[in-house]
Amino acid sequence: MRRFKQALPEEECRRILESAYRGFLSVNGDGGYPYTVPVNFVFEAGKLYFHSAREGHKLDALRACDKACFTVLDEPQKEPDDWWYHVKSVICFGRVGILADEAERLERFRSLARKYFPDAYDTEADILRNGPRAEILEFTVEHISGKAVREK
Repeated sequence: MRRFKQALPEEECRRILESAYRGFLSVNGDGGYPYTVPVNFVFEAGKLYFHSAREGHKLDALRACDKACFTVLDEPQKEPDDWWYHVKSVICFGRVGILADEAERLERFRSLARKYFPDAYDTEADILRNGPRAEILEFTVEHISGKAVREK
């Protein structure tokens, strides 16, 4: 990071990853073009997890090269009487694979459901119905950095 004074400690980066609502997964796409897609995710045990269709551009790109980047933004904050925002961002670099272990795969579906579905929603029925048509992607973080900026 060039502006080291804006760097966030790793524990704050992890807190942001635990609380952020949505992030952006970037992979090496076709023809050397980057491909970035907004995704829902959970951050558990130092890894990121996403659900995905079993086929598509994202999986094709990951099968060709498992290296990826994941970015999240924390909720912007405004100081009293200021017009500008203070924003924190986190970028993770790492490798992505398809989670093969069925028990862990189901647990990650449940983790996503706990984060995004209302309490009264029947997550088990949804997982039974839609789980067989979906993958869980596991992002192993190799490097993480965070930054706090004042947009002015």
